[in-house]
Amino acid sequence: MSDTMIICIALMGALVFVLGANVTRHRAMRGKSGGPQMSTDPTDRLFIAQRAHGNATEYVPTLIGLLIVCSTLTSGTWLNVVAIVATAARYVHAFGMLSSKSLAEHGPVRDSGAMFTYLSGLALAVTAIASL
Repeated sequence: MSDTMIICIALMGALVFVLGANVTRHRAMRGKSGGPQMSTDPTDRLFIAQRAHGNATEYVPTLIGLLIVCSTLTSGTWLNVVAIVATAARYVHAFGMLSSKSLAEHGPVRDSGAMFTYLSGLALAVTAIASL
């Protein structure tokens, strides 16, 4: 496994923990003010933080698993490029979610992060199958 792959996997893992800490921070602030802990308002900062974290926990483990599988089956610069794209996509998507005023809005940052997550995930899945 290349150093680039290890760094990308570590960065995606770190993203999940940073987003989780952000949820904890919002819950702590909410707890002090007595506000609800489980809002469904798409403009609520705690809800946005929860969804950004939840979305990362939905995709990051699968991407990491596929990166590990692909790196054991094949190698090459292109695999490192896909790892970098997947990592950047997750960070871009998280930034797009956290910087939006409402989850009801879709902006180019959030949407491009989602699109490149899907594309890199599919590329890794096809690579894993094709490498058998």
